[in-house]
Amino acid sequence: MNGLRLLTLLCLAAGGCSNFQPYATVPAALPEGQTDPRTRIGICYNTLWTDDQKVQQAAEGECGADMTAERVDTDYRLNACPTLLPGRATFACTPRK
Repeated sequence: MNGLRLLTLLCLAAGGCSNFQPYATVPAALPEGQTDPRTRIGICYNTLWTDDQKVQQAAEGECGADMTAERVDTDYRLNACPTLLPGRATFACTPRK
């Protein structure tokens, strides 16, 4: 019976990995003394399974129409994103040209 429980747990864990989609969070603060008038957004993502294109797409969706997301920072502090999605990318939203 223990083998069946282990197999079930492993299947749930493997299947659940695809459910960790990037999502919006608070962005990293600007370094002291710097200013930037652009809107900043943060995106939590899984650093092992999420490619940069999906993170970029999530940021573009948060910035809105006629805006582009420029990645300005990346950090791995667990105070902004949960343990299973430890990466946080910060983007600045800039009007498209």
